[in-house]
Formats: sequence, structure tokens, C-alpha cells
Amino acid sequence: MFPVSLRSLSLALWMVPVLASAQLTANVSLTSNYKVRGQDQDVHRIKAVSPAIQGGFDYAFEGSGFYVGNWNASVDWLSGNSIESDLYGGYKFRLGGADLDVGALTYLYPGNTSGNTTELYGAATHGPFTIKYSHTVSRDYFGWANARTSGRRGRNTGYLNLAFAHEVAPKVTFKAAVGYTRFAGDIQALGVPNYVDYSLGGTYDLGSGLSLSAAVAGANQKGYFGDANRARLIFTLTKTL
Repeated sequence: MFPVSLRSLSLALWMVPVLASAQLTANVSLTSNYKVRGQDQDVHRIKAVSPAIQGGFDYAFEGSGFYVGNWNASVDWLSGNSIESDLYGGYKFRLGGADLDVGALTYLYPGNTSGNTTELYGAATHGPFTIKYSHTVSRDYFGWANARTSGRRGRNTGYLNLAFAHEVAPKVTFKAAVGYTRFAGDIQALGVPNYVDYSLGGTYDLGSGLSLSAAVAGANQKGYFGDANRARLIFTLTKTL
């Protein structure tokens, strides 16, 4: 038993400086409408105002570049489920004048696991521009196989996003983004079109970790996806701790 206890003690001593250098931050938001990649996440009450509460935390190991986190939101698009819970982790580093970020993200829907989706992502930020690509590695993409009797899955669906953020006045940051969803071949075989989403707006820093943002967000291909892709004026109040 002594060697095991000694190894445990060594591990505990090794973890002390790691945990001491970690930084925990948290956030909570109230938004007038929650969209993911331009699509409403409350499809049972599709309208201009469909409030959602959101929040989570990030745990960054200072000096190492590694981080983990959790983010949650109220949703209503999957039968029997009302919560989206995201788990993610990754590594940030600087290379050639750009800030790089690689990691993995899993979308969890506790009330109906058929929507669970895992993606790998990579992002690069240079100045006000950020480009990010996410690639689905789970068998299913947000329930395409289980919610439909087609047997189609969605693995290898990709999402590319280009974002711009720049402070244009004290406490005011202008933000714009455009994204492209490329469905996997088996989903496209159903006649589902790839689509483009967009967001244009800004954020005002109210101080003490409180911010207010407003943006117009939506997507094309409304003929196929219907009102879920309609442009919305979305207001979000966020408190960061």
C-alpha cells in the first residue's frame, strides 16, 4: 500500500501549482432569441421574441494554454428536451503573429440524446479577424438520423465561420460574422441544401462585467428551413464574473 500512497501524494503535490495557476470565469445571459448558425433554437414558438437564459464557466490553466469549459442554454427544438449543455476543451497558442485555438466541443441534450453532436475545431485570430472551422466527428449531426427515418447520419458535416470584431468607440465594439454549413453527403442526398448564416451588430460595455449586445442574425435557404432561418433583431444582456 505504501508505494500507491506515495504515488498519490506525488500526484497531489504536482497538481497544487497547476490548480493554483488556473483561472475560473463564469457568465450568465438573457437573450431575446437564441440562434445557432443562423437557425432559431425554439422551433415550437418561432417568432421574433423567444427568450432564452444561458450561462456557463471557463477554466483556463494560466501559462499552459489549456482550457476546459461548460455552457448551457434553454432550447426547444428536440422532443422531450429543453436544455443544451456544451462541454469543451482545447489549447490556445500563438504562432507567426496569429492566436490559434484547437479543441473539441460536444453538444449534449439530456432529455433526448439523439441530438448529441461532437465536433473538432480549429481557429486563427489575427487583428480583428477570426476564422474558425468545425468538423463533426460523431455519428450523427444534431439528430438527423434519429429524428428522421432516413437512416442518414451527418458525420463529416463542416462549418466555416469568419468573424470581425473591432472597438469603434470607447466601450463600443462592432461585430460581424458570416458562416457556411456544408452538410455531409448523406444529408445532402435527401435534398437538404447547404446554407449561409450571418450576424451584424455590436456590444456596449456597461462596466462591472455587464454588457449589452444587439445584432441582426439569420440565414439564407428560408425556402427549405422556413422561419427558423428568418433574420431576427436579437438583444442579449450578459454578466461576466
